[in-house]
Parts: sequence; C-alpha cells; structure tokens
Amino acid sequence: MKIYAISDSFLTPYNKLPKMLLEAIESGCSIFQFRDKNASDIAISGLCGELNDICKKNNILFVLNDRVELALKLGVSGLHLGLDDEKIPFSEIRKSFSGMIGISCYGDINRALHYQSLGADYVAFGSIFKSPTKQDSNVIGVEILNRAKSQLHIPICAIGGINIKNIIKVKNADMVAMISSIWIGDIKTNIRNLNDRLKSCK
Repeated sequence: MKIYAISDSFLTPYNKLPKMLLEAIESGCSIFQFRDKNASDIAISGLCGELNDICKKNNILFVLNDRVELALKLGVSGLHLGLDDEKIPFSEIRKSFSGMIGISCYGDINRALHYQSLGADYVAFGSIFKSPTKQDSNVIGVEILNRAKSQLHIPICAIGGINIKNIIKVKNADMVAMISSIWIGDIKTNIRNLNDRLKSCK
C-alpha cells in the first residue's frame, strides 16, 4: 500500500510546503497531491512547478487536483478530478493528458466502473471514516473497499479520516490518502509510524 499525502492550505503553509514535502518523501511517502480550490492558476503556478520538480527528482508521483489546464501547462505526472471538476469532458482530458488520472468516486462503485472504462488510472473512495479536515463529508465505511476490489481492475485509493489507529482497516486499498495524519506533528515520525503499522498487518 502506498502512502498518499495531500496538501492543505492551513496545515501545509505554502512558504513551508516544499520543505515539508521533502520530509514526507524522505520518510516513505509515495504520492503527493497539491490541492487548492481557491487560488488562481497564476498564483500557484510557480509553487506547483517547484513541487513537481521535487517529486520528479525523487521519483514520486505529483498529482494536481482539478486544474486540467495548469496540469497540461506544467507537464505534471498526475491529475485528480472530483464531481466539481468536470468542466471538460473526461474523454477530452484523457486524450490530451498523458499522465496518471485519478477520479473521486465517493461511495459510488458505478461511477468508478464508468471512469475505469473511460481510461481512469485509479479511483478514490471516501470518506471512509469521519474526516477532521472535511467535516461535512459523507462517511461510507470500509466495506466499499472490499466490493470495489472485487469489481475493479485499476488501483483503489482510500481517503477520509484515516489515522494510525484505523489504517489497518483499509489494508485492501492500494493507496491511502491522508492530510492531518501526515502533516500535524512530526512529519517523518508520522509517515514512518503509518508505514510500520501497515507492515505489521501483512
């Protein structure tokens, strides 16, 4: 299972994020997603370019949330799309973007099957548990991961409220995405402990 870190405008201040990302990578993070729903493309372009370069140098997948045009402009290796991000038909995005594309599927396996058929590279399900960073998210539980595994052939990502205490409950996922469990406190210790916990349940 891969540790998938997602940025947060409060927990990962942008002036500190490059250093924080390096700490996460050094400790065993395999995937990093930059997520900002408010700033303009111009405002974050330089930072995204820097973060993308850090990931490339360390053979880590850099994923940009939502911003198709910026992803194409910067030539990033990953793009993640949710319900609110479908301003451009997925078929057009798939033709123009050669990197990895992930899709948020919430608790909807039919949505996951649909995007798998269109060429999505992975799908994410959540919120698996109550999320401290997205308080209003719908909790769908862990059982959906078992059902998804039996019906899908692309990687599955679990997200939402995952921490050191419950991470073994999502061991059927291929990736586990986290925000607060990574960034609050000592980043290196957090990731090492999470990876150790995963290894102990194999």
